[in-house]
Amino acid sequence: MPENDARTPEPRHDGPHHGPGGQAPDAAAAQEQPARREPSAAPADGQEEAAPGPATSRSAAKASDKASGKAGSPVFTWLKEVATVVVIAVVLSFLIKTFLFRAFFIPSESMVNTLDIDDRIFVNLLVPEPFALSRGDVVVFRDTKGWLPPAAPEAKGPFTWVQDGLTFVGLLPDTTDQHLVKRVIGLPGDHVVCCDAGGKLTINGTAIDETYINPAEVPQVRTFDVTVPEGKVWVMGDNRNHSADSRAHTDSDGGFIDISDLEGKAAVIAWPLNRITALGNYPEVFRDVPAAP
Repeated sequence: MPENDARTPEPRHDGPHHGPGGQAPDAAAAQEQPARREPSAAPADGQEEAAPGPATSRSAAKASDKASGKAGSPVFTWLKEVATVVVIAVVLSFLIKTFLFRAFFIPSESMVNTLDIDDRIFVNLLVPEPFALSRGDVVVFRDTKGWLPPAAPEAKGPFTWVQDGLTFVGLLPDTTDQHLVKRVIGLPGDHVVCCDAGGKLTINGTAIDETYINPAEVPQVRTFDVTVPEGKVWVMGDNRNHSADSRAHTDSDGGFIDISDLEGKAAVIAWPLNRITALGNYPEVFRDVPAAP
């Protein structure tokens, strides 16, 4: 019998069914689902890490700005330049004081009129070596013979170390009392005698006219007759009546000074400003003196 309700045959599902728009349902579902973010793995060796986040970048930028601002500050640059100049000056002063020149302070009147009390002088350390010593040279030497009384200990103040440091590097003169300054009269081998019939000093039989002696006073005659040993010198002050020099210390090694005790030759008066001058050795005074026999 014919069926009253005809049934519409259902479609077969042998192949993929495309919905509206012509896409497969699975593909559409895949597009609708949000993409998952995979966790980042640690960078392998030789690979760069991911760029820092915004907060980290801002912090780094602030630190960089701060560093560059400090380095570029005019005050910082000025301080750095001043420190560099000071260090260079100290090093140069120390080298000069050690190898070339050294400053000394004159505490007594034994060398007036050539040197006054409180004069500051620079001493050439290249004399007597490598440059030879000459008659008439004004020299500074260490008191190893006991010519001076022992120095009294100085009271140490809170800033004494500053003065000591500046003296050590050569920026201040040596004010210790254990150095003396005199003029060289006799070299090794010289025969020095005081005085001839005219009251003049003789060296190796030749009288000399000592134009460097203090003209304010007539020197008192103190007789002596010495021959300078090898490695030593005979020294006297220009202010003859007020100088305890070789003449006054014949009981101590004959009054002679070891050449090894010489600090050097006084080259110039550096202070006060109105007395700045070079110190000569009066070669014309000793020009006619023959060599030691």
